[in-house]
Amino acid sequence: MQVVLAQPRGFCAGVIRAIDIVERALECHGAPVYVRHEIVHNQHVVERLRAKGARFVEDLSEVPAGALTIFSAHGVSRAVEAEAEARELRVIDATCPLVSKVHAEGKRYVALGRTVILIGHAGHAEVEGTLGQIPGRTHLVSSVDDVEALPLAAETPVAYVTQTTLSVDDTRSVIAALKHRFVDILGPETKDICYATQNRQAAVRELAKVADLILVVGSANSSNSNRLREIGEELGVPSYLVPDERAIDPAWLAGCGVVGVTAGASAPEVLVDGVIAALRRLGPIELSTLPGIVEDVQFRLPETLA
Repeated sequence: MQVVLAQPRGFCAGVIRAIDIVERALECHGAPVYVRHEIVHNQHVVERLRAKGARFVEDLSEVPAGALTIFSAHGVSRAVEAEAEARELRVIDATCPLVSKVHAEGKRYVALGRTVILIGHAGHAEVEGTLGQIPGRTHLVSSVDDVEALPLAAETPVAYVTQTTLSVDDTRSVIAALKHRFVDILGPETKDICYATQNRQAAVRELAKVADLILVVGSANSSNSNRLREIGEELGVPSYLVPDERAIDPAWLAGCGVVGVTAGASAPEVLVDGVIAALRRLGPIELSTLPGIVEDVQFRLPETLA
């Protein structure tokens, strides 16, 4: 059986920065360090950091007074920032710089007098943070049907921003619907979707050209990992999201000559290694990597930890 790896796959610069922030904070300040929400959406990463002394909470009320608190890569609302300030918590912000860019764009559009529309998935941590960062009411849409249901007149001056981890194709169709619905509209096009999302989606499309089956390594609550699996399915290749090697069902591999493997932006390479090892235990494999983009993006740590 041939096993073909996508390139690029796995950790992006925003995830690396967020994990580095937690690890550096533990080194500099000692345990425990409190993290609001999972630092990134991967259970393996969360458990590893928990073992080092990180304490993950969903509400700041769970953080002792004055404790060091880290905001996750997904970003938080202004209300959460205000609560942390009121409680005099020591805060380090690990929000991905590309998510912070979306926040800034939304605020700029409001300052221009426009009604902001956010393309994203309700309930996702990044979406909750973005909705809470943009002043006034922001309308959330995730589909063309949602666009049609917006309680806004066609002549309303609007602008849109996007969740960074959505499917490029899904976002493109929603943007087209917005432009059809509104006569006065501004927005950043699909380029606002982060480089890592776009690169990994392009890589899985290439993988689908050669694979009989695709395994996407990532957690069930990882938006970008789920999008990779969906793209494989849309291209007609059976695709499965696996948190680690234990989730692989050998029955999936029956009759497969080529198995493609990729990983979401929050999945560490050690989990990919485990999947390869599991496939090797099932029989001889030939391992190769598709040509693809080699990412060299790096985000600086906060000055307090640099």
